[in-house]
Amino acid sequence: MVAFAGFQTPSQSHVDTTPLPQNSTRAARHSSGWMIWTALAVALAAGPALPQAGVQLVKVDLSVVAKGYRMSKLIGTTVINDKNEKIGTIDDVVADKDKKQLSFAVLQVGGFLGLGGQLVVVPYDSLVIDETGQKITLPGASKDELKKLSAFNYPA
Repeated sequence: MVAFAGFQTPSQSHVDTTPLPQNSTRAARHSSGWMIWTALAVALAAGPALPQAGVQLVKVDLSVVAKGYRMSKLIGTTVINDKNEKIGTIDDVVADKDKKQLSFAVLQVGGFLGLGGQLVVVPYDSLVIDETGQKITLPGASKDELKKLSAFNYPA
């Protein structure tokens, strides 16, 4: 249901119900305003617009989707090296705009409780993620080596 703030109907007590001549400008404005709001309410209540011509839906295999990694679950996950040492956490995952695929992982290295850390970028393919998405490894990396990488800052 759609509601409009400030919408007045003739039955409200503060509306002047004094009869006006048939050709009165005030009556015409009041009448047309009511009709515009009514038409708008009907149009909005009619439902969503139909899809544009040329848009085609693709059927997706949901069993494949269910096996994938949800980025919302990976972000904030601890990243370890092959020596089982904590070397950082995943701050974000970035898709290449042109290739339209996941290309980079932004890691937060150092700091305490998310403060004072440095953001660095590594290739997404260099991460080894277990079946459950709970254990993420960056083989051959160390916290010190990651801190030597150029610091990354998100564009404003």
